[in-house]
Amino acid sequence: MAAELPSGHSLPLCRLRFTGVLHTWGFALYLASNDSYKGNTLPSGLPAGSPEEALDCAGDLYLTALAI
Repeated sequence: MAAELPSGHSLPLCRLRFTGVLHTWGFALYLASNDSYKGNTLPSGLPAGSPEEALDCAGDLYLTALAI
């Protein structure tokens, strides 16, 4: 998943991994430092959850600083 910025650039945020259970997805954050993704836990403390939870978490981490 990526964010489309007003400048037209795209900012990678996270990847989802299907766990085999409908509505439950693994979550990996994008790491700009080495242009890769690393598995992570959601704010709930669980390693998997809904796509909305993953996008909210990544958006809060990466896009909040841009809004300031």
